[in-house]
Amino acid sequence: MGSIDRYIFRTTLASFAVVLVSLTGVIWITQALRGIDLMTSQGQTILTFLGITGLVIPALILIISPIALMISISHTLNKLATDSEIIVMNAAGFSPLRLFLPFLYATCVVSLIVAFIASYLAPDGLRRIKQWDAEITADVLTNILQPGRFAQLDQNLTIRIRERQPGGVLAGIFVDDRRDPKERVTIIADHGTILRNENGSFLVLEDGNLERFEAGKRDPALVAFGRYAFDMSQFSNRSRDTSLGIRERYLWELLSPAADDPVFKQLGGQFRAELHDRFLAPIYPFAFSVLTFAFLGTPRTTRQSRGFAITSAVLAVFGLRMAGFACSVMTVKTPSAALAQYLMMVAAIAVGMFIIVRGYVIDAPAPLIEAINRTVERMTRLVGRPATA
Repeated sequence: MGSIDRYIFRTTLASFAVVLVSLTGVIWITQALRGIDLMTSQGQTILTFLGITGLVIPALILIISPIALMISISHTLNKLATDSEIIVMNAAGFSPLRLFLPFLYATCVVSLIVAFIASYLAPDGLRRIKQWDAEITADVLTNILQPGRFAQLDQNLTIRIRERQPGGVLAGIFVDDRRDPKERVTIIADHGTILRNENGSFLVLEDGNLERFEAGKRDPALVAFGRYAFDMSQFSNRSRDTSLGIRERYLWELLSPAADDPVFKQLGGQFRAELHDRFLAPIYPFAFSVLTFAFLGTPRTTRQSRGFAITSAVLAVFGLRMAGFACSVMTVKTPSAALAQYLMMVAAIAVGMFIIVRGYVIDAPAPLIEAINRTVERMTRLVGRPATA
């Protein structure tokens, strides 16, 4: 790889990283806002919130990476064209195909990243989200104990909390325990927290009073305590079994699912569609880079407009991706639709490479340019016409 190749390679990957981080950050924020109830209604910490929402980032990168690569290639080519570097390299003997090589190297790097994310990282993150969410929603201590409500955990056990505070602190706790027919226990505590360890789940109460009224006795026993652990293990269901969805399966699990897998038996078509999507994910960066370079990589003078080429490149990439989504949906019921996806990818890459090798300059047809110019002139005359008295 020569110095020019290294320069283009570094510029493309640097732009790709900036665009990828920016787009992923914006989309991640919109997705993370949907899970804000983890901190508000279920009393989880900010670390839990960031952990659960952050695990979706690999799945976002999987979709955004080809688009970020297209934007970075467009930016690099536009920079080279603005500085007249493409024309200079062409005059020095660089053919469009030779100029495309450093972009191809960058595309290979992106494709390898996408392949790793599609086969392992994205499904691993999604299954961790599902398991983590199941632990939270299946736990009565975090799902039922809502501020201001009397929670009937058992026929003879009632708990109420006044509010949830940051850090998982429960304030204003009231417990009425009548499970033992020989005594009734009433507890009022200023605050407390939920503690889970290998011994079980406990509601750790602090700064409160315990009133025990035993059967056959006239007066209750009143005890003030600084710290008291109330056993809640029987109400914590942490061993809940969660079945993995299709998107949570690794690539090798999609290739050879178990014969007795109930999800595979019920949704075999979706298994097939997801498998082909995983195979096609590393190919999309090549198709996008080839199409983008085919429209923007040929030498142009600074007086030649690149607007039509940029618009055409965006429409071509957008159309290819939308057609891929449509074929993916159709593959669920029509297996032959998967073949159409592969044929579209091959056709897009073949057409793009043909344009690159031939060095065709894609520009707007002359009649279209003349029609646009006439329309602009008419609008200019209408806007600039002086108003009559």
